[in-house]
Amino acid sequence: MSPEIISSMLERIEQDNVRFLRLQFTDLLGMPKNVAIPAKQAEKALTDGIGLDGSSIEGFVRIEESDMVLRP
Repeated sequence: MSPEIISSMLERIEQDNVRFLRLQFTDLLGMPKNVAIPAKQAEKALTDGIGLDGSSIEGFVRIEESDMVLRP
């Protein structure tokens, strides 16, 4: 994602006094899943991604491969 887009998104989050962001994705069966993060982690999420335990999502990965990164 370009720095201009990230900057614009962060400005909008601040202007609208957003407190939490919900990052939504689908599992392998097409069921929606989501992770909520505080708005103060928005920049990290948009640049580096958010760590996720994939083994807690049915059908994703085995426990040995569970460390995943969710990138919006």
